Amino acid sequence: MYTRDGVRLDADIYRPDAEGEFPILLMRQPYGRAIASTVVYAHPTWYAAHGYIVVIQDVRGRGSSQGEFRLFAHEIADGEDTVNWVANFPGSNGKVGMYGFSYQGMTQLYAAAAKPPALTAICPAMIGYDLYADWAYEGDAFCLQTNLAWAIQLATETARLRKDQTAYIALLAAAENLPLYNPEILQQLAPESFYHHWLQHSPADTYWQELSPKVHLQNIDLPMFHIGGWFDTYLRGTLHLYEDITARSTTPQHLLVGPWAHLPWGRKVGEMDFGIKATSPVDQMQIRWFDQFLKNVDTGLLQEQPVCLFEMGSNIWRSFPNIPIDNQKSYFLSTTGLASIREDSGTLIPNTQAPIPDSFDVLVHDPWRPVPAVGGHAAIPSGVFERSSVDSRADVLTYTSAPLDQDLHLAGNVVVEIFSSADQPSYDLCAVLSQVYPDGGVYNLTQGYIRRQQGTPHLPIQIQLQATCARIAQGSAWRLSLSAACFPAYAMNSGNSAVMSRQDLMNAQIMTITIRCGDTFPSQVLLPVVASDFNSKSFS
Repeated sequence: MYTRDGVRLDADIYRPDAEGEFPILLMRQPYGRAIASTVVYAHPTWYAAHGYIVVIQDVRGRGSSQGEFRLFAHEIADGEDTVNWVANFPGSNGKVGMYGFSYQGMTQLYAAAAKPPALTAICPAMIGYDLYADWAYEGDAFCLQTNLAWAIQLATETARLRKDQTAYIALLAAAENLPLYNPEILQQLAPESFYHHWLQHSPADTYWQELSPKVHLQNIDLPMFHIGGWFDTYLRGTLHLYEDITARSTTPQHLLVGPWAHLPWGRKVGEMDFGIKATSPVDQMQIRWFDQFLKNVDTGLLQEQPVCLFEMGSNIWRSFPNIPIDNQKSYFLSTTGLASIREDSGTLIPNTQAPIPDSFDVLVHDPWRPVPAVGGHAAIPSGVFERSSVDSRADVLTYTSAPLDQDLHLAGNVVVEIFSSADQPSYDLCAVLSQVYPDGGVYNLTQGYIRRQQGTPHLPIQIQLQATCARIAQGSAWRLSLSAACFPAYAMNSGNSAVMSRQDLMNAQIMTITIRCGDTFPSQVLLPVVASDFNSKSFS
């Protein structure tokens, strides 16, 4: 097809082996259309066999499509043009649905922003609703590892398309060993990369507003099936979109969150096997969604509860009428002052109104040996990993509950409020929530990260952890771990700014951080506790 400004975009088209008129399923992606996101979805021929014309398109400047690729910049207009084009295919019934994850999820939102009449339903998965806060940064800290790895991946593909063998080989080597302190490689080999813009623009710059779906979707209302993963780096974007549009939507909005990382969507995530029920049901669920809205088939899904969450630990799917809110229970930090040395020094105490003595812990961050990232949603690889070796470091504070006398079920947002201070103008805090098994194994459940300017110790810092849904079994305990780094998932803090080069590292400061707790400074964890009696869901 040709866009309104005359650029040719190429697509593969898969048709049902049958006569009649069919709806269109469209995916627009930048990785070469033959892949068709089969790392997480069934092949387009499978969708075509279910009675759909499937179109997989290379976005502008990628694959064999012409034009210049600029991250997200052309996707509203190009998406609208493409939807109008496919809606008029021979054999089309005039209704278009879109599916895809990551960039392919974003192209759905950009197309929807243009309100093409034929676009009837979408299934956005793992997206950034606010491009700054949901994708490029978390808690104002740059998501170094995922951003750099993605920038190099796209730059390597650009070099391949340009047949630049020298750049391709150099970028391939950089992909295998990320140049965490050497941004010159990307500046030299990919000066047009989005990566440089993401580092240059402040949160208030119009750059982020111009590219954020959040800005463009305020007047959009169409059926959406939202898909996320507990260990996906973009889950907060998926949830923010769902919460925002549900609050104002008159059309059905459903949400599915599995125990998955960004990819693949399978039963094993990191070192944890969540069982056969964790296998992705997304393909079958998308067919039901599109049958309902593109074929007007009563699939029964509108009579089902709209939120479906995989509960890790029990390894089953739970259904809810909405994302659980207002269900947070307070647990206060208490310490003898040795939480960086002794596991029994830092504890977590339920809110029983009993007095908690004032005390404090101190951790020292050394930029030469930062606390390493282990699993979670922001590191590569992501997922669940045994982290007792990290928790035993002297620059990690741990606060552990007593062993549970009954199962603890969590679903929703986890928030940590910490009274802290540092001896540098700026510092970071990483909070990790883990399950401590009776045999001593420690496995992460969720985490959060924040970059703060020095403030007053009389006001707490609030760290928003990744939402979760989990059962912590009777006999286990749970733990909060605090550190001043999670590297290289997030760029380190030098004490004034992000460490992005060798020069920055040379100027990075050793910093001392004080964590206060007790009745005067009630540092606490707010856990989203839900009842043990629940609706379970199965997929055929």
